[in-house]
Amino acid sequence: MFGTISETKKSLLAEVNLPAEFESLFLDRLNEADHRYIKDLKINVANALKAPSLGEKDAVLLALGVAINEKSTALIASLEALAQQRGVSEKELNEVAACVSLMNANNVFYRFRHFMNKESYNNMQAGIRMSIMMNPVLGKEFFELLSLVISAVNGCEMCVTSHEASVKSHGASEQRIFDAVRLAAVFKSFITLL
Repeated sequence: MFGTISETKKSLLAEVNLPAEFESLFLDRLNEADHRYIKDLKINVANALKAPSLGEKDAVLLALGVAINEKSTALIASLEALAQQRGVSEKELNEVAACVSLMNANNVFYRFRHFMNKESYNNMQAGIRMSIMMNPVLGKEFFELLSLVISAVNGCEMCVTSHEASVKSHGASEQRIFDAVRLAAVFKSFITLL
């Protein structure tokens, strides 16, 4: 598609396990025209994945959750492979996908309740099964953290508030929460260019 692949673009793609020759209209345009933003994005992605409060495994699983949420098939495949290199099991990968799916249902439902703010809707049973939340393979703290991250990406205030309190009750620090949400923001911005 475009001529040269800068070292910055190669390095950015390597951070997320994508091949150097991966083509993307907007990444390639930015690479050709002025790769300063690609450099910023590469630094942001690297820093987000290396946040000490998250650890390598949790960081890649959070990034995978955002990729699944945003339906970025190339990034899903590359992050799954990277996660498996870091010792993530098939059960854990499947649980990330299940959590993202559940949060999408909850985010739509609870945004509706929040927007409507009617006692009648607030008193009705949600009727959404959530048994996966009871005993998650990845642990309750991480499941709640991933739920918070996906809820933040999807813009559900009620779910963000609820999961932030829950993840803190399971021992997460505010720094860990902040780093997880920053990772989600960075990956959302990266996916926009893919």
